[in-house]
Amino acid sequence: MPPADVPDDVLTTPFTDYLLRNAAEDRPAFTCRTFPGPVDHTLTWPEVLARVRGVARELRRFTKTGDRVAIVARQDLGYVVAFLGTLYAGRIAVPLSVPTSRTNRARIESAFADATPAVCLTSKDLLDKVPAAVVLAVEDIEPGDTEPPAEVAMRDPAYLQYTSGSTSRPAGAVISHRALVAACWQTTRCYHADASAHLAGWVPFFHDMGLVLLIGTPVFLGAHSVFFTPMEFVRDPLRWIRLLAEFPGVVTAAPNFAFDLAAEAAVELTDVDLSQVNSVLNGSEPVRAATVEAFERAFAPFGLPRTAHKPCYGLAEATVFVTSAGDEGPTVTTFDGEPRVSVGRPYGQRIRLVDKEIWVSGPNVADGYWGRPGRGGTFTEDGWLRTGDLGFVHDGELYVTGRLKDLIIVDGRNHHPQDIEATVEAAHPGVRAGRVAAFAVRDERGEGVAVVAGCVNPDETVARAVRRAVSAGHDLPLRALWLVPPGAVPRTSSGKVSRAAARERWWGDNERHG
Repeated sequence: MPPADVPDDVLTTPFTDYLLRNAAEDRPAFTCRTFPGPVDHTLTWPEVLARVRGVARELRRFTKTGDRVAIVARQDLGYVVAFLGTLYAGRIAVPLSVPTSRTNRARIESAFADATPAVCLTSKDLLDKVPAAVVLAVEDIEPGDTEPPAEVAMRDPAYLQYTSGSTSRPAGAVISHRALVAACWQTTRCYHADASAHLAGWVPFFHDMGLVLLIGTPVFLGAHSVFFTPMEFVRDPLRWIRLLAEFPGVVTAAPNFAFDLAAEAAVELTDVDLSQVNSVLNGSEPVRAATVEAFERAFAPFGLPRTAHKPCYGLAEATVFVTSAGDEGPTVTTFDGEPRVSVGRPYGQRIRLVDKEIWVSGPNVADGYWGRPGRGGTFTEDGWLRTGDLGFVHDGELYVTGRLKDLIIVDGRNHHPQDIEATVEAAHPGVRAGRVAAFAVRDERGEGVAVVAGCVNPDETVARAVRRAVSAGHDLPLRALWLVPPGAVPRTSSGKVSRAAARERWWGDNERHG
């Protein structure tokens, strides 16, 4: 799978150079959309630079080169300015989520303990909610006009991207300035985006997909970014679709579950034209064939080209981007009676399979984990990233089949949890798509499999249908089955179903007291 190499001039140009170049033109840069309304709040490129210089000036008062700066702010223009201002100052950004729940607070506290930031940039109404000695409200920082950008080496850390797992100690992937510009180039190369493009969406900025697509790539291109919050998407998934209809040539991205929610809501959609959409990236979690079909069926009547839907694959340790479908759109192929969705080809990096595990090499790969000496088994000495994901290549395209650590082994046979989850979802219409977790369990009978399924109106009929489907499809009796409200199935901070958290919540007591 030979990819195009990232050009040398990209890998030697500091990220802040693009920001300075963009500021020469008085064009819209970032637009934050709020509801009800909608109401758009926009900064032009000169305004972005002025506010970024102000943030850099204040950070230099409290920090020194190499210090980490946590960003715990609402998803608005302040978050954009905080992230860019930290890089402009030559400090290491630590983008994090807002402490809205006990789980979020625990993640933030763990990340703070790991990264030990010297300063936290936050929203004004969150000043007393972040665990830092020095806290600055981005709204209170006056713009600057003369602050110069820091001189950085391309291999210097730009930011720490914390992974979204919910049970283990957080790991901050060290993303260099070089890796950031490489990932931005890969995105623009794959989707033919330029300064006339619009990058739009709602994926959170503390997640690699939202950070690179909605903040990094617009700076790299000098293009316009339009965004709103994840909560506003959840309240009305069609806000995302209506946004795409407004901007010709738009590029957007979301996890697979978002495509399901949008397709379910499509019956309420009227009077939009999606024929000019460039690319709708589907990544961050397994892409399901049923989702691809449902999304096409829902939005083809509004002109959405099938080729615009682009399944892709990436991870935090690769900054974000590894492979993607190209101009051909989604490819669905049946293997052993199971339809699987290709996640395309690499752009600017290389992949190989080692005992079915996907390995990645390229300038976008992170430089290890913060505070962890050595490569830790994830990053090899010769520059390869061991992703922990399993897959295979067919006709030059990558298919991801599961996670190495999630693999379920019963009586010597391997079972991928994604396959079992797909079977459960198809077993009964009451089971909600994207709300199922399958995981390995062990008791006095040995290794087995258990399932937590989000279900509308659960009853014994649903339970029988699920058990029969798993038994027939995988020759597996379920060791345990829990039918729960769809919202009760735990998710990671990026929206993926957390099998580890589901196992701990529903099976943990069995292990402790069984």
